[in-house]
Amino acid sequence: MHTTGLRELVSTDGPFASVYFDDSHDTADAEKLLDLRWRELRERLTEQGAAEPALTALETAIKEGDRPVGRSGRALVAAADRVLLDRHLDQPPATTEARLSDLPYVLPLVTYGEPGPVHVIALIDRIGAELVAVDPYGQVTVEQITEGTDYPVHAVTHVGQIRRHMEERVEETIKLNLKQVADDIDKLVQRTGAELVIVAGEVKNRSALKEQLSDRVRPIAHEVTSGSRADGIDQDVLHADIERIVAKAKENKRADVLARFEQEMGRDGGLAVQGLQAVTTALREANVTTLLVADPGDAAGTTVLVGPEPNYVAMQRGELGDLDATRRRADEALPLAAIATDADLVHTGQRLDLVEGFGALLRHD
Repeated sequence: MHTTGLRELVSTDGPFASVYFDDSHDTADAEKLLDLRWRELRERLTEQGAAEPALTALETAIKEGDRPVGRSGRALVAAADRVLLDRHLDQPPATTEARLSDLPYVLPLVTYGEPGPVHVIALIDRIGAELVAVDPYGQVTVEQITEGTDYPVHAVTHVGQIRRHMEERVEETIKLNLKQVADDIDKLVQRTGAELVIVAGEVKNRSALKEQLSDRVRPIAHEVTSGSRADGIDQDVLHADIERIVAKAKENKRADVLARFEQEMGRDGGLAVQGLQAVTTALREANVTTLLVADPGDAAGTTVLVGPEPNYVAMQRGELGDLDATRRRADEALPLAAIATDADLVHTGQRLDLVEGFGALLRHD
């Protein structure tokens, strides 16, 4: 997870009210269940001493926010009277979390809310395309229409040489139209930094378009058999196919990070460390490119020392010199230190055991 969008958590003073819960809207009583969940969250935060302005801000965001479709989770972090973070999660968290603490709690966000790749969706036909760019959180950022010429794009019934000539004109027109679509896709990829292009439409048009894509875009283009510009298309099937491709891209990205960590750990002088002592040292030196976190429960109750800056984290006071330091939960302090130093955050799931629950890929040795 890139942490640029979380920087406000570093620059804001606590205490922070952090909540993570099931926000699914796949039943007739979804609104009633949402109200009950919020009552439970509010009660738990109140018991911990949360102030009314923060509770009011959370309640407003939850009750007035957009509703997801189907199964989903929700993550919110508030401080004072403002909601600093409000995101839908790919799946409901395994347990409901409601925590009031001096530092924001973001580990469940890393576990359940890994942003997807910026991607471009192209619904094409022989005349043009509908192009949509989607940000890492599923929000549409660009919508545009590419229209070529519509004559001639259908062969007419003639005989002999006239028919062959008309067919050649049709094919050339379609080719020019798809070349225009390919050029617009390339521009949109450059403009948005998209890592993925999803193409829907008739198979012949998809194949022809792929030939027209630039060398930079062709390797990131994926075709789906569902969806087109025609009316009456089952959009649910198309959306399911898009979600499947995006989920696979996220999984591949996570797998690449874990494989790199294992490779670096396996060689002498490799750019990877694990365990609280080594990881806090690397964070303090701003030498972490990616902080890896195992099951949040692995770090429950573990504390580290935090100095005057978020990345001044240590296990012993002597490591911070004469700086003032306060003992904080490791599952809050280390992710915040990563955010403060522009390091990415990755949850390892069940695929990789980490000493004391934390590991790091380093910028340099």
